[in-house]
Amino acid sequence: QVQLVESGGGLVQAGGSLRLSCVASGSTFSIYDMSWYRQVPGKQRELVASMATSGSTNYANSVKGRFIISRDNDKHTVHLQMNNLKPEDTAVYYCHSYLSLVSGGIAASPSEYWGQGTQVTVSS
Repeated sequence: QVQLVESGGGLVQAGGSLRLSCVASGSTFSIYDMSWYRQVPGKQRELVASMATSGSTNYANSVKGRFIISRDNDKHTVHLQMNNLKPEDTAVYYCHSYLSLVSGGIAASPSEYWGQGTQVTVSS
């Protein structure tokens, strides 16, 4: 099995910065896209940023120019640098990845995995 474990959430004042990290660990696997989502109570989970193995990125319009996603493929990690945070960025942030378990040199079909979530609270 594979686990995605996030870290780096917390409380910050508006205009401040936080850096979220997520590491995938467990069985042997191949990772494809790695992403960050966020969710506030009563609303759907939304994509914040994603990064393919090629390095191409995609950002929600609301975070463009403020957030930066990066990944280290060798370490199976993805980071989200969040700058100039706003109260509306307050949410639980989830790490997400598509990956394939590998056994005997054969990769299974990709499945999606989620982290447990980390709370980000931005005070005004």
